[in-house]
Amino acid sequence: MPRAVYLLALGIFAMVTSEFVVAGLMPQMAEGLDATIPEIGYLITAFAAAMAFGGPFLTVALLRMRQKGALLVLFGIFLVGNVLAALAPDYRTMLVARVITGIASQAFFGVSISLCARLTRPEARGRAIAVALNGLMLGTLLGLPLSTVIGEHLGWRAAFWAITGLTVLAALATLVGVPRIERADDDGGLRRELGAFRSPRLWLSLTTSTFAIGATFSAFSYLNPILTEVTGFSAGTVPLLLIAYGAATVIGNTVVGRLADKHTLPVLLIGLLLNMAFLAGFALFAGLRFPAVALLTGIGLVGVTMNPALVTRVQRAGNARPLVNTVHSSFITLGIIVATSVGGPAIDAFGLRAPLWIGAVLAGLGLFTLLPDLRRARAGRTSTATDAVEVRSPAAKENVRL
Repeated sequence: MPRAVYLLALGIFAMVTSEFVVAGLMPQMAEGLDATIPEIGYLITAFAAAMAFGGPFLTVALLRMRQKGALLVLFGIFLVGNVLAALAPDYRTMLVARVITGIASQAFFGVSISLCARLTRPEARGRAIAVALNGLMLGTLLGLPLSTVIGEHLGWRAAFWAITGLTVLAALATLVGVPRIERADDDGGLRRELGAFRSPRLWLSLTTSTFAIGATFSAFSYLNPILTEVTGFSAGTVPLLLIAYGAATVIGNTVVGRLADKHTLPVLLIGLLLNMAFLAGFALFAGLRFPAVALLTGIGLVGVTMNPALVTRVQRAGNARPLVNTVHSSFITLGIIVATSVGGPAIDAFGLRAPLWIGAVLAGLGLFTLLPDLRRARAGRTSTATDAVEVRSPAAKENVRL
């Protein structure tokens, strides 16, 4: 595996840590910015919306650049937003800062995944993407708790300064360790990039990703209150459970990465089936500690860990260039926005188990979007088997001898 892929993972880790930091520091930021907790919550929504809708436009603006140069520009934009967040004197400034960092983060994901494809052989792309996306998994496992600890002991601004330092380190590592790759002869500019979106298979693949990741985040977004108020764990135990969940995502991501290239559809089919079962099981048995922990770990193993297979499917349906990858990240983010937006009202109406049932339904919808590709794959196998039988028939053997 090229060293540059691991450096891309470091950059993604910095971006994801910045994305999650607000969730861990809501009370401190509310006090420091003279805002309410719901208003601080809107900062998370603003970041996600900026990723979903702004990232592709920034990617388009950078299409003519070499990908390494584009990454360095994105690091610069992200740094501006993060420093602005650390210095923010009021809520409005912080809101602007989160929009800037969200847009840069989404574009960075797209360019990084595209560069992974350029750095590795086609048969190893799934594994390379999994390595890069371990930055996302480690952001959940380590970035969120570490930034929360820093914020609690040194103030919430210190957490943003720590992320700034991490971003500078990642940018320097990218500058030194990521090779300069010339633009491909078939890049073709914006018109060629947009041409990929004429494919119905690409739109279907993007929709699968929305449902698959939305299903997991429907549960993940509300794990803290579910584990404390329904399962009965103490507030001090929840961080340990979240670390266990994060460790499961790292393991699952590594396994899926090794299988994604050769077994893309089976991995997605099994992953979505298991995730739907784990989410429904969690909804049923959330009041029992041991089953709840086991099912939570299962969601970690087969939830966001489907990303390498999802990316592989999207790249095969479209291409591996930056705009397709950035739009794919936007569809994933859209799934998160939909899941969290529906989850809140559902809790008010039906209780804390409702997001788990919503997640199970979204996973089921994801399975439904796999059906056309599954039918196509089955038809292909049937056709191949028929051809083989015909060749083995006496007449066919005679023709072969002739």
